[in-house]
Amino acid sequence: MTKKIILFCFLCCPLIVRSQNNTISEKAQIKTALQAAPESYRSDAKVLGYNEKDKLVTLQEGTGHLVCLADDPDNKGINVACYSDKLEPFMARGRQLSAEGKTESEKREIRKEEIENGELEMPEEPAALYVLTGKEEDYNPQTGELKNSRLRYVLYKPYMTAEETGLPTKPQMEGMPWLMDAGTQRSHVMITPAKN
Repeated sequence: MTKKIILFCFLCCPLIVRSQNNTISEKAQIKTALQAAPESYRSDAKVLGYNEKDKLVTLQEGTGHLVCLADDPDNKGINVACYSDKLEPFMARGRQLSAEGKTESEKREIRKEEIENGELEMPEEPAALYVLTGKEEDYNPQTGELKNSRLRYVLYKPYMTAEETGLPTKPQMEGMPWLMDAGTQRSHVMITPAKN
């Protein structure tokens, strides 16, 4: 009986490690988050991650122009992102509204209104977002290594249109850029490289 309990605990250990974020070190969170950034920007990027109370905090101060966000332990899979600091007001407001329990549609409406009346700042020039995703079984929370990950690129600029950019407003062939939310305050170019 004791052997069965020990075996059960051993098999469940990875699940426990993944769900209790305080066992994922700051160093591992930083390493994972920075994998989304272009290599030349990693050393001076700011990194936001989660403390032992699952509160979002600054794990690494940055002197560059990228902000990186560690994986949220409450969400399934691995998802980290790095983005231009010009997008931080927009991103931070989204996190704040989520913490208040707002739905995605409510968040969109609130931020739209705030952007239109000048309360929420958005960049006038295209601003980059890099998103790296992967499966939990491919993630090592002790080292921060993520295998078999996929990276997609996003360029935000409010009110871009198909006519202005020459881009389709729906996905076409794999790997082809397209314009999402065209003509709105959150319009952005989506670029998802084709799978190998």
